[in-house]
Amino acid sequence: MSQTNAERARTLSQSLIEVLTSYEEELMALEREAPAAGQLRRAVGITIAEACFLIIDQDVGKAEWAPPADGAGRRAN
Repeated sequence: MSQTNAERARTLSQSLIEVLTSYEEELMALEREAPAAGQLRRAVGITIAEACFLIIDQDVGKAEWAPPADGAGRRAN
């Protein structure tokens, strides 16, 4: 993705998060009264998470996600 497209994706994702966050808050309140609204609230939450991932993913190079070429991985202490 070119820098222009990456910046546009970031801007659109941030706008999506801002809009959906207010809806998610309202859906949480509605869910207390009508549990059936839970599925819609979860769908909105997933969309927000995907938008956040898109924003973060643009800053992290694929090389940082790939395993080491020599096969050695970090070990937990």
